[in-house]
Amino acid sequence: MRRSSWILAMIMCVTVLLAGCGKKSADDVVKDLSDVVSGMDSYHGTALMTLHTGQTPQEYLVDISYRKPSYYRIAMTNEKKDITQIVLRNDEGVFVLTPSLNKSFRFKSDWPDNQGQVYLYETLVRSIIGDETRQLANDDKAYIFDVAANYNSHALVRQKIWLAKDNYAPQQVQVSDANAKVVVDLKFSDFKFGTEFDKDAFDMERNMGAGSTAVPPSNSGDTKDAQPQAETGETGGNKPSDNPDQTGTSDETGDPDQAGTGTSGPAAGEANGTEEQPAADGIEASDADAGAGEPNAGADGQSDQGSEDPAMSEFGIIEPTYMPAGVQMRDMPEIEDSETYAVMMRYAGQYNYTIVESRPLDRAVSLAAGDPIDMGFGVVGVLTGDQQQTLTWMMDGVEFRITSADLPVQEMIQIAASMQDQSGK
Repeated sequence: MRRSSWILAMIMCVTVLLAGCGKKSADDVVKDLSDVVSGMDSYHGTALMTLHTGQTPQEYLVDISYRKPSYYRIAMTNEKKDITQIVLRNDEGVFVLTPSLNKSFRFKSDWPDNQGQVYLYETLVRSIIGDETRQLANDDKAYIFDVAANYNSHALVRQKIWLAKDNYAPQQVQVSDANAKVVVDLKFSDFKFGTEFDKDAFDMERNMGAGSTAVPPSNSGDTKDAQPQAETGETGGNKPSDNPDQTGTSDETGDPDQAGTGTSGPAAGEANGTEEQPAADGIEASDADAGAGEPNAGADGQSDQGSEDPAMSEFGIIEPTYMPAGVQMRDMPEIEDSETYAVMMRYAGQYNYTIVESRPLDRAVSLAAGDPIDMGFGVVGVLTGDQQQTLTWMMDGVEFRITSADLPVQEMIQIAASMQDQSGK
């Protein structure tokens, strides 16, 4: 009897040891993740991103492509509005594209190295590795990490990240605020490492020609529908400027009476439009701010075709429902422009800034030092300027700009968020 009890105890100990050997610790997973990222050549994923920032949840389809060393393509599609925005990085620079409006911005940037994005695998892994207080839980198919959020919004505090146990592919991400309320919920429907892409999948012209299509197809062995574009980096296109001061912004005085005047055109970073700047490396600056009726030069110095009629109809003015403390609306001066309709609102007080709303004339490529900014409501904006900064974004066919010498970027984003889903007055 005593011998049987001893054997049973030994069997239980062995069972416990074997079970323990199959369970990885957080440090084990972190080491594996470092190896995965260091050996990663490419990936492609699709996800549904739900934003709980307004009264009703907003859903966006997100398509993520990466190819070593630094090619990125992020397409975000609002199916309700049938609008796709694309953030693109290739040898020519960083682009924010709105193909349905034939609208593009091009600028110098270290994106995404200088800011985190919830839909990028590298950002998720950095969040896990960088948080020494990380917590790890398990279910049948995934490792679940609870770590600090490291995004551009102070409202985003914590995040849970689900990684598949078999290959560490992301399955889901939930980002929460200080009250533990889920603000961003990203659910991956597909994610694959080692993806082969068409050679022009990261080409600006091809992506602009994609229209409302969310994603140019990756190379699956059937390339008969692929457009005959030259390979990225060998198109003969011009390189980004090495001079970050040539942003097209001629007024950086910070004077609220001057900021934003004459900003009816679409080119990002040309917040004042009072003087045309010589473009770098042979790329012509857009004439849109000057109201010229001639086609603008594209990224390769070629004229854009199919530009819209410059006589644009009026639109309802959208005023922000949020203003920083100590700020009041000063006035709404009329912008005289014969070729486009634009409105401007000026604010003064603790911060001084202007908001300009206008219709884009046609596609314009702006060579500027700047960064794409995730606005937090499914829209990617462009932040340009140094002493005087301009945040530009598109919504429902209208271009919005906030320009200021003293307004923090987080306040700009909060003002912009308060303008979404509003009906014009």
